[in-house]
Amino acid sequence: MSISVMEFRRGRLVVLIVFVLQLCLVSANFVFNVQHKFAGRERSLSAYKAHDIRRHGRVLAGVDLPMGGNANPNTAGLYFAKIGLGTPSNDYHVQVDTGSNILWVNCAGCEKCPTKSNLGIQLRPYDPKGSKTAKMIACDQDFCTTALEKVPIAGCRAGARCQYIVTYADGSGTEGFFVQDNLQMNRVSGNLQTTSMNGTIAFGCGSKQSGELGSSSEAVDGILGFGQANSSMISQLASAGKVKKIFAHCLDGKKGGGVFALGEVVQPKIKSTPIVPNQAHYNIIMKAIEVGSDVLQLPKDADIASGRKTVIDSGTTLAYLPQSVFDPLIKKIVARQPKLNFRTVEEQFKCFKYTGKVDDGFPAVTFRFENSLSLKIYPRDYLFQLNGDEWCIGWQNSGSGVKSKNGKELILLGDIVLSNKVFVYDLEKNTIGWAEHN
Repeated sequence: MSISVMEFRRGRLVVLIVFVLQLCLVSANFVFNVQHKFAGRERSLSAYKAHDIRRHGRVLAGVDLPMGGNANPNTAGLYFAKIGLGTPSNDYHVQVDTGSNILWVNCAGCEKCPTKSNLGIQLRPYDPKGSKTAKMIACDQDFCTTALEKVPIAGCRAGARCQYIVTYADGSGTEGFFVQDNLQMNRVSGNLQTTSMNGTIAFGCGSKQSGELGSSSEAVDGILGFGQANSSMISQLASAGKVKKIFAHCLDGKKGGGVFALGEVVQPKIKSTPIVPNQAHYNIIMKAIEVGSDVLQLPKDADIASGRKTVIDSGTTLAYLPQSVFDPLIKKIVARQPKLNFRTVEEQFKCFKYTGKVDDGFPAVTFRFENSLSLKIYPRDYLFQLNGDEWCIGWQNSGSGVKSKNGKELILLGDIVLSNKVFVYDLEKNTIGWAEHN
């Protein structure tokens, strides 16, 4: 199955029952559909690249949370889902982000919050006064002092709100306060059915947004963080005994949708690799790269011999490699087709015409990780079909804009190599694993 730019644009939601049918989930699991924000919309190749640069300018920049928390929310996530909050429950569309540690939504009375979106959804500010079950979280309560890992909180006095401030390198930011209210999601009930299930969760009520967070045409109601911290939704639900501290996603790269599941996946069996501890994002150790049957010979400064941290991020469109890895990889890939004529599209993508099946004409790329876990990426995954017989290379040089906080070029694997696979994040065992899955 080829992944093409036009196929991304035509995408629609994946039917939930298909996912439940093919994956064996325990009955306590929560599940919800996600939709790709570019699905069904005209987007250029440069829009994907610009998305990634904006995203990592924020996510990798570090944050300022002077009154609690260490989350890294951002508005550049590719996938968004619908959840219910409050009593009576109202629907909110939130971006799903594995690099964030809190759930937050725009709050009633918010300054400079977006009021409309081009994603085909209706934005709705959350109003604590309109919910019978909403409770304000004080700065001296356990969630604020323990879950947010900020003890003591400067300036806290009895009854004062538990506040947060998040700022980013691109100048955007969000601030507000935490509340506790009912969360409504779907739960697997057996026999391929789901039922509505309520839980109580603490989340941010955003009272002020700045930069693109307040004006983006691709705005949603907030961010749903799937990070590792105690403040994340998965951590809170696991602490309450609702689910195991495990989540999985299966993203459809062709149709632009998919499903997230909270809790244990018992089938298919997943082989896993350790998560690097004390990292803001999900990092695993990459040991080697193979192109076809050849091990890629990398320069010493590539630092592969001792293992190199690799970021797994479903909110990134493309895949990024340091120049010392990128150059020999591309050289090896195109070596099989020495007569290709390349042209530059939108000033950054290398494209060429090819009339055969790309899986027959180009080699697969395999990443080797700790615990002998491998990730095989086929040409149909790393090549974008532009128009007819014209293809573009999806691998990108991380020196062109995607770097870590200390300026180091990253190995960062995004949507084009994560789609059509089941990824399981086991935060109880601190592992990530995956398996091929359509």
